[in-house]
Amino acid sequence: MPKRNSSEKSSKPVSPGKGISRRFFLSQISATGAAMTAGSLIAQATDVRADEAPVATMDSTLAVPVTFTINGVQHQMMVDPRTSLLDCLRERIQLTGTKKGCDHGQCGACTVHVNGRRVNSCLSLAVMHEGDEITTIEGIGEPGALHPVQAAFLACDAYQCGYCTSGQIMSAVALLNEPCGPNDADVRELMSGNICRCGAYPNIIAAIRRVRNQAQHNSTP
Repeated sequence: MPKRNSSEKSSKPVSPGKGISRRFFLSQISATGAAMTAGSLIAQATDVRADEAPVATMDSTLAVPVTFTINGVQHQMMVDPRTSLLDCLRERIQLTGTKKGCDHGQCGACTVHVNGRRVNSCLSLAVMHEGDEITTIEGIGEPGALHPVQAAFLACDAYQCGYCTSGQIMSAVALLNEPCGPNDADVRELMSGNICRCGAYPNIIAAIRRVRNQAQHNSTP
């Protein structure tokens, strides 16, 4: 019987568990995993592209005229009726001191004053403020002539990253003209709509206490 050449490969199927090297088994597992991962990534990339598809721009003829006064300056413009006051301030008027935090009215970073009262500008449409007086952080003080609350925040180191600071200051300025009890707990309650992710709350309360004490001292004969 002729001897089979050792270089020839047997056509006999290999039964499971026999004749399969550990290297071959691991390579097959790796290849399968890579294929599944690639498929998942492709699906995710497709979803991202769908989410990032540009939104059709509105016909400019549907824009609404609005006139309001911001930090003492009157502005007349045409705005998309869906534009929030926050986006109008930041994108159209370039007053970027008012920050966009959560964009859901939960953090207070976008606080501004409308006719003397504080509001979350992310929850308010620009077209709702026809004829209103609006004040942003840029309108309450400037270098060399800081508002007492701004000066107190500096003196008490009442900020860390600073992202929430403009909203905190705007709320604190409004608080001075609102009914508020004498204790720190009362101040915390009225400032509860402003979130500081850095946790600078003790210094923020100290800054507000400082301003309130100064105001009380100045009002005492």
